[in-house]
Amino acid sequence: MTRTKQWTRFGILVATTLGLALLFAAAIDIPEKGMAQQRATNAVLTLGVDQPPVPKNTLSDWSDAFVAVSEAARPTVVFIKAEYKAPARTSQRRLVPSPFDDFFDAPDRGGQQRQGAGSGFVISRDGYIMTNEHVVKDATKLTVTLFDHRKFPATVVGRDELTDIAVIKIDASSLPVVAFGNSDSVRVGEWVLAIGNPLGEEFSFTVTAGIVSAKGRGLRDLPSTSGDNARRRIQDYIQTDAAINPGNSGGPLVNARGQVIGVNGAIASATGYNVGYGFAIPINLARTVGRELVASGKVSRAQLGVSIRNADPEDADAVGLDSIRGVVVADIPDANSPAKIAGLEEGDVIVELDGKRVDYMAQLQQLVAFKRPGEEVAVTVVRKGGVRRTYKVKLAALTPDTRVASATMTPDDARAPAAVAQQKLGISVAPLSEREVQQVGAANAGLIVREVDPDGPAAEKLLDNNNPIGTDIITHVEGQRVRTLAEFNTALKGVAPGGVVTLRTFNVPRDNSQGSARVVRIRVPQN
Repeated sequence: MTRTKQWTRFGILVATTLGLALLFAAAIDIPEKGMAQQRATNAVLTLGVDQPPVPKNTLSDWSDAFVAVSEAARPTVVFIKAEYKAPARTSQRRLVPSPFDDFFDAPDRGGQQRQGAGSGFVISRDGYIMTNEHVVKDATKLTVTLFDHRKFPATVVGRDELTDIAVIKIDASSLPVVAFGNSDSVRVGEWVLAIGNPLGEEFSFTVTAGIVSAKGRGLRDLPSTSGDNARRRIQDYIQTDAAINPGNSGGPLVNARGQVIGVNGAIASATGYNVGYGFAIPINLARTVGRELVASGKVSRAQLGVSIRNADPEDADAVGLDSIRGVVVADIPDANSPAKIAGLEEGDVIVELDGKRVDYMAQLQQLVAFKRPGEEVAVTVVRKGGVRRTYKVKLAALTPDTRVASATMTPDDARAPAAVAQQKLGISVAPLSEREVQQVGAANAGLIVREVDPDGPAAEKLLDNNNPIGTDIITHVEGQRVRTLAEFNTALKGVAPGGVVTLRTFNVPRDNSQGSARVVRIRVPQN
């Protein structure tokens, strides 16, 4: 083979190889761009392409449950517009705003027609609506807007100041009605929804979510709960961090099953707006009150005929309880009191009523409130020495307390003898002047607490003459009547260091409200 033929064959082979390579490249579509750049381009191209839904999970089920509860409950909620005449309120910043006045938002135009906004919920198909008493109090005109935007004039069927519950009525039929839950079974930590009209009609039918933060809360120290009714007000609030604002008042607090467990009624805030502390009246109490209001327009209440307070460590120690619980009989103001007739005594710690455990004051108030005047209840008490007794008490109808003229105790230079320091208790006391005895009455006369050592055992137990709330008068020490310093010191001699001394006092408030007696227990220091 000549050299020329060899080069010819080699050229044909190279050409064939190049041709095959080009055909292969065309078949596999070699990209003109780098791999990294090509990936980025593909990623952009796939954005927005429909993807299969994420499989159902706990979080989506949870969200769906909230939606279902909202859809079921919102149609039962109403917006309440109230018009009323009222004197101008004094504008003041409060550490904890009033839950019964400031919560019901209204401009300050004293003497003129004013408007307020609140919430409520339908409790019967024929137009009965539950709300807060402070929403409708003093209203001259009420207008209800339903979830479907229909508007109706409303009338007040009845209202109860002591529970802050009211029932109003509109002329309608076939309305959606709430489902009631059981507030006794509510647990701290469970999820709840608050539904209402915060800040007026513009934000009507708002739903907020949170948890039950606490139960058995009392707001007794707020300015609007001072005075006579405050002492008898039933306060057993459910606390929640679901956002509640002015206008939510009277709306429902709903559990995860769509059942109403409370009536939103108060907030605690330095500004008057939500900071995570809302309070609702338990629905078991509200429902009982609502039934009576619908039936008769008023609530008939029973009473034991005692003044009460929550037990403290000294009370538990004095009566031999193994835990700090129960309700102390602070005073029995009437000799004809049902409790007095049955055998209860001042200083007794009530631990059960009709076999149901009593841990704090609001529990006892509700247990008694659900009874009728004339019913007999079994009250179990523990008293000094660990003595446990059960008494049958026939409940009486609740009537307004007998008023006692209040007095502001001021230093009296003519007082004799001079006050002496009572080292055991860290207080100084002095007999009342004749003028002061006349002011409080002979039955409440004793030794005025002139000064309380802020670091002594009586601190936060007794109120002295400089306290802005009121002044305590000590009338009994260990059951002994004391009117003089000599009687007081003699009664204290029997109390050993480390022991608990039981005092009975009469408190004279400075706001001209009714004075009240109470039992106070103080532990005497060891040295």
